[in-house]
Amino acid sequence: MPGHTENSVVIDAPMDLVWEMTNDVPSWPSLFSEYSAAEVLSSDGPTIRFRLTMHPDENGKVWSWVSERTPDPAARTVRARRVEPGPFEYMSIFWRYSEVAGGVEMRWVQDFHMRPEAPVDDDAMTDRINRNSLVQLARIKNLVEQAAARRVAEEVR
Repeated sequence: MPGHTENSVVIDAPMDLVWEMTNDVPSWPSLFSEYSAAEVLSSDGPTIRFRLTMHPDENGKVWSWVSERTPDPAARTVRARRVEPGPFEYMSIFWRYSEVAGGVEMRWVQDFHMRPEAPVDDDAMTDRINRNSLVQLARIKNLVEQAAARRVAEEVR
């Protein structure tokens, strides 16, 4: 069976700030702890094509790939896919932002299938993505909430 993950976090910040910070791909190396670089390669309307590079893994290997992402600000959703899937036969990601009690829920839904020669199978990658998503979502929550607090403090001055 293909891999499927769903992870979310509620961020206590205004929707516009959550949207702005999490869709600013060039800033992702500051927002996500796993990326060492994010380079926008091209854009076509709302769709951007970009290269992500990770920090070296436990074996010293640096993973890098090209993805496309199309945000829909009106619906507060983003559809993304890996263009260079690497060890994946395919990888698609759906981001949904919803206003909820306590802030903005940001939800990631990932669907994928690993190639037979990949270093891990779908189940192992599902576990890896679920573990890492918790780390990344907590980091994003913290950073966006800090930025929201700074904005409030600046408005008070």
